[in-house]
Amino acid sequence: MITVTGATGALNGATVDHLLQHLPAGELTVVVRDPARAQRFADVGVAVRRAGYDDPAAMRAAFEGADQLLLVSSNDRGADAVALHRSALDAAVAAGVGRVLYTSHQGAHADSPVAPARVHRATEDLLAASGLPWTSLRNGFYAHSLDWLTGPWRETGVVTVPADGPVSWTAREDAAEAAAAVLLFAGRFDGPVTLTATAAPTFAEVADQAAEVAGRPVELAVVGEEAWLDAQRAAGQPDPVAQFTLGIFRAAEQGLFAGTDPLLAVLLGREPRSARDQLSAPAAR
Repeated sequence: MITVTGATGALNGATVDHLLQHLPAGELTVVVRDPARAQRFADVGVAVRRAGYDDPAAMRAAFEGADQLLLVSSNDRGADAVALHRSALDAAVAAGVGRVLYTSHQGAHADSPVAPARVHRATEDLLAASGLPWTSLRNGFYAHSLDWLTGPWRETGVVTVPADGPVSWTAREDAAEAAAAVLLFAGRFDGPVTLTATAAPTFAEVADQAAEVAGRPVELAVVGEEAWLDAQRAAGQPDPVAQFTLGIFRAAEQGLFAGTDPLLAVLLGREPRSARDQLSAPAAR
């Protein structure tokens, strides 16, 4: 049995869709906080169980019978995500889960300027200490983030950033498909595995690609942190959000998103989507 949490979200929901192309629905369970939102899975025969990371007893019951458990990272910014993940892992141990897979990030690092990256690294430490076989899916930085990190370049002809650095922009859709492939390999991958696109362009290179896509000049303006923060505040961005976003650029400048790995392409059996693909996507216009 493969059990997947967070299946009403874009990432793990797509992973379940891919699994259903290879496995009978009766071999899958999804664990969600609101079963009504998972009705499409119930309709095809997937077991739907109610539980949240803040309900240890419900989680233990929901994880019963899982040979593999895919845990999505908590996206509740107001909660102690590491504590929630610890609770989920404790429930997995109590339920006798065979292997835990966790949706981590390529930039997982204890000293990262990006708070979720620190959470991912702390969670990987919990996995290593759990006594369970585990796999951490270190996904590349999701490419759809380019739409807001590069700003309104289509209107202005300028990509304005506080700092530059390479990022292995990786399509969330590709990461979801790769997670399904790893689950189907059932234990072949142990510990951290890196799943990224095959290139890590800088924002300068992204601006060049944007120009090619748009068919007109697009420039990069590296304005520095304070000027960038001032512009964000003037545009009405709440300061905590601006500071969070600034941390992403700082991490890029430090090279924390720079690595690439061929494994994603191997698992997909094709070239992963690229930053240019994201810039060209109709939804990005």
